[in-house]
Amino acid sequence: MIESGEKKEEYRKMSDYWKKRLFPGNYEFVIFRNGYRSNAPTILVEYKGLFTGIGNPEWGAPEEPVFIIKLGEVVPF
Repeated sequence: MIESGEKKEEYRKMSDYWKKRLFPGNYEFVIFRNGYRSNAPTILVEYKGLFTGIGNPEWGAPEEPVFIIKLGEVVPF
């Protein structure tokens, strides 16, 4: 859904683990990788900001506050 442009945000649990990794949030891009294999499918996506709140359950968000990573366009690499 991210690759097709349909899903414009990704969610992460509000935990110390993700807080350390997401802040201060001075990023230009996010890399998403589907698995751990060396040849796992990977996409590069523009980073548009980090927020907290309730995400869209149709896109996989739990019904609790989460970190919301706003995404832009998929970038070829």
